[in-house]
Amino acid sequence: MKILNCLFFLFFIITIAKAQNTRFVTEGKIEFERKVNLHAQFTGDDSWTDEFKKRIPQFKTTYFNLIFNNNKSIYQPGREIAENNKLWEQPAEDNVIYTELDKKWAISQKRIFEKTFLIQDSTRKVHWKITDEKKTIAGFECRRANALILDSIYIVAFYTDEILPPGGPESFSGLPGMILGVAIPHEHITWFATKLTIVPVKDTDFKIPVKGNKMNTAGLKESLKTSLKDWGKYGERYLKAAML
Repeated sequence: MKILNCLFFLFFIITIAKAQNTRFVTEGKIEFERKVNLHAQFTGDDSWTDEFKKRIPQFKTTYFNLIFNNNKSIYQPGREIAENNKLWEQPAEDNVIYTELDKKWAISQKRIFEKTFLIQDSTRKVHWKITDEKKTIAGFECRRANALILDSIYIVAFYTDEILPPGGPESFSGLPGMILGVAIPHEHITWFATKLTIVPVKDTDFKIPVKGNKMNTAGLKESLKTSLKDWGKYGERYLKAAML
C-alpha cells in the first residue's frame, strides 16, 4: 500500500509539473512561409511549357505575418524576397485578411491581376476531420486535420492547442487552436509557420483593409467565373487560387 501511495504521489507531481510547463499563448505574431511549386502548376507537353519552366525556379517562396489576440487576427505580407519580382505573379498571392474570430467575420483584400477586391463575409465553414497524426511546427506540437473546401479541394492542416485563438494563415480557421501549417497537395501550395513572437498586441495593430471593389464571397466567384470563362484549364486554376 505504501508503494502504491508513493507511485500515485509521484504521478501526481509529474502531472502538475507538466501542466506548469505547458505554455498557452493568447496573443503575438506568427511568421508564415508560403511556398508554391510553379513547375507543378504548369503541366503539358508543349514547347511553351518546357521553355517557361527553364526560365523560372521550381518554387516561389513568400512570407506573411499573422498578428492575433483572443478575438482578432490580421494576416498580411511580411518580409520581401527581391528575386520574387522576376517571377510569375499569380492572382491573390498578397492578400490582407482581417478576421474577427469571436464573430466569425472577415474582411479580405485581394489583388487579382489589375483589380483589387474587398470581400466582406462570414468566415469559411470547414468540416474538419481531426486525426491522431502529429507534427512539430515552429516548436509546437500540432495535430493533423483534413477537409474539403470549395467543394473539391483537399487540404491538410496542422493546429496546436497551445496557441488558443482558433485562427490561421489566409482564410483557414475553425480548429480548436491556431493553425500553424496548411498543405493543398493538388494545388502544390503550402503555408508553414517559421516562428512565433510573443508580444503585446494593441487594437492599433489591426489595420483593417478598406480599399477595393466591395462584394461578398459569392459575388467574387461569379465575377471571376465570367472574366476567366475563356481561359481553359488556367482559368480554373486562377479561380481556385483567388478563392483560397
